Amino acid sequence: QVQVAESGGGSVQAGGSLRLSCAASGQTDSRYNVGWFRQAPGQDREFVGAVDWSARHTTYTDSMKGRFTISRDTAWNMVYLEMNNLKPEDTAVYFCAVDFNWFALKSLANEYDSWGQGTQVTVSS
Repeated sequence: QVQVAESGGGSVQAGGSLRLSCAASGQTDSRYNVGWFRQAPGQDREFVGAVDWSARHTTYTDSMKGRFTISRDTAWNMVYLEMNNLKPEDTAVYFCAVDFNWFALKSLANEYDSWGQGTQVTVSS
């Protein structure tokens, strides 16, 4: 059973930056894709982006391209979400999730197999 955990959330002023980390443990096979999602109060979970198992391919929701960057350290099984020029509307709980069907990057939450507990990001104006 793989365990997924996010870290790095916090409070930041508009225009600031944060880097979130995602660690997956308990899995000997590193061939899984990782997606980032976020959920604001009263809203549905929203896809942010994803990275494939090789770290060579990423995909993002159009509105986040250019501000958010996903990277992956395959040696340490860590995935990062770098968020720049943050806006108050980026305030949400951010989740990472793993997908063992690694043939394609997915953007739907129900296509991911294991989830972390989430980390809160709060952006003040």
